Amino acid sequence: MTIGSAGEHTWRYRLWRHLCGAYGGPFTFVGPRETLYDKSAEAPVSYAYADPDFPRAHLAGWGEGWHHLTPLIGDSVRTARADVLLVSLGLIDLGFYTNAEQTADNVRAFVADARAARPSVRMVIMPVLHNVRADQDAPFAAQVARFNDLLAKTVIDLGTDSSPLLLADPAPTYDFRTDTYDGTHPNEAGEHKMAAAFADAMWRGWDLGGPYGAA
Repeated sequence: MTIGSAGEHTWRYRLWRHLCGAYGGPFTFVGPRETLYDKSAEAPVSYAYADPDFPRAHLAGWGEGWHHLTPLIGDSVRTARADVLLVSLGLIDLGFYTNAEQTADNVRAFVADARAARPSVRMVIMPVLHNVRADQDAPFAAQVARFNDLLAKTVIDLGTDSSPLLLADPAPTYDFRTDTYDGTHPNEAGEHKMAAAFADAMWRGWDLGGPYGAA
């Protein structure tokens, strides 16, 4: 949902366009990766962005979640000197690797490792968005609901004045039937709504940027 696949803009691009208009700068996106996922190659080897002229750096992977990225976050934050982390993870964890409680434990480890690398780092974290599997699989939907509840509590518990955490608030109109192309991954409308959730959280919580307006 964050890395995107060949031919897409990605929500990262939508957010960058918004911040350029609302915030100006200086700011950039940072991370050790730049590629999109190439479905034909079944690997993250594509640079075919719909509009490649933006800071494409990120730390995201197709099929990667808290389980995969927690071991990487410390070095990534330390190397890139990231000030703000925008995180949308959890669906793949709950689907294949960890239950709600284990995933919440990984969130705590992720936050701790990021802070060990940069004590003042700030984070905006997106709950797991409703998706086609949750719509059809009741036990999975219960795990998603349980994790999102634990995530909200974790954000409150772990937030500090020096390293605040925010929970992004997905638009109530977000609907996997109209905002994704396959029940999970965002289409253009979904990209804007994900970007808006991050942008509005930073604006309301920290007075960064401004209310989201599709650019």
